[in-house]
Amino acid sequence: MNLPALFRTAAEKKKAIFGWVMYDWANSAFATTVMAAILPVYYHKIATGGGLTGTKATAYWAYTAFIALFIVAVLSPILGAIADQRGGKKRFLTAFALLGIFGTALLYFVYTGDWLKASLFYILANVGFAGANVFYDSLLPHITTEDEVDLVSTWGYAAGYLGGGLLLAVNLAMIMLAPEGQAGLMTRLSFLTVAVWWFLFTIPLWKWVPEPPHVARPELAGMNPVVAGFRQLGETFAHIRRYRELFKFLIAFWLYNDGISTIIKMATIYGAEIGIGDTDLIGTLLMVQFVGIPFSIAFGYLAKRIGTKRGIYLALLVYVLISIGGYFMSQGWHFWLLGAAVAMVQGGSQALSRSLFSRLTPRSKSSEFFGFFSVSAKFAGLMGPLLFGVLSDKFSNSRLSILALVVFFIAGAWMLSKVDVEKGIAAAQADDLAAGWVSQ
Repeated sequence: MNLPALFRTAAEKKKAIFGWVMYDWANSAFATTVMAAILPVYYHKIATGGGLTGTKATAYWAYTAFIALFIVAVLSPILGAIADQRGGKKRFLTAFALLGIFGTALLYFVYTGDWLKASLFYILANVGFAGANVFYDSLLPHITTEDEVDLVSTWGYAAGYLGGGLLLAVNLAMIMLAPEGQAGLMTRLSFLTVAVWWFLFTIPLWKWVPEPPHVARPELAGMNPVVAGFRQLGETFAHIRRYRELFKFLIAFWLYNDGISTIIKMATIYGAEIGIGDTDLIGTLLMVQFVGIPFSIAFGYLAKRIGTKRGIYLALLVYVLISIGGYFMSQGWHFWLLGAAVAMVQGGSQALSRSLFSRLTPRSKSSEFFGFFSVSAKFAGLMGPLLFGVLSDKFSNSRLSILALVVFFIAGAWMLSKVDVEKGIAAAQADDLAAGWVSQ
């Protein structure tokens, strides 16, 4: 069996892959309960209960997402470069994961009118969530071989759907079956369950995924890690033409993922604003989690048949239709229908994007380059929520905001068509050979 350099036996490799996949199971509880489902609805209620209009609540939630993304966008490439120079991908992952867990637990203390407190705690938690993902994603090329990366990446997303969906189902039952007057307490307790879930199911990664080796650069030895990180990051930008295909893919991902992430963050609060009931909103998101499982796995197999790029194109076409449908949405069943469409493509599009990027990334610079991956997602991701909030504020209605996302999907698909994958893989492999890495 072809083993990555980190492992001596197939059993070690299987445990590491399992531990890596389980982190998606662990942190997806935050993505479902906090980011996508329960907190946006709760935020809308406590904000309007505190005197804001529905449209203002939607806009403020968009601005909250913008601030969280901005902080992560600034931090992630610097930390990624430091991790590549000093090592410690798992150590950085742990620090950010614990930050996210702590911020999530603090949401228990948010009550009616506390929309500002909710924003601050969410920003803290989301910085931890997104920051940890930089280092989590950077572990992928170290634990898989070339022929496995698509499937392992999609299995991670499938596990995330299942884990996040199971806890969301429990949280939904807690809220809907709560005694009269206790729904708010059950909502706040659901945030605590996310924090506990996230911590417990990160343990397999801590236990079984080994720390990848790093190739230290002598000229950076003894430097302050922040200075070394900035220097390494600057040199990477200076030599970006060497990774031209990678850079083109980053721009493509920068564009289309902005639309995807904005839909994830804004769908529920947008539905609440236009009058979709809580049961339809949260029930749809619960359905998305479980319907998304087989489709995430299917995209991994689909990529083997039609190619990774074509799989992403298919997903982006569906997202264009979702954005157009969202403009005309007015009834609960519309939300269910669009949710089903999202379930078909959300996990697959992101998993294939992650695995394609890993192919274009030199293993010797995986954290640094996954930091760039995060920048391309997070800095670009600033535009979607900001545009959503500005349009909502200006027109006192969010329908144009959801329709405007079509631009991101079309532009991203066009840029993706310019990427020569084989040429990009060859450049990454040449860099690894020059850095002294053993080919897997």
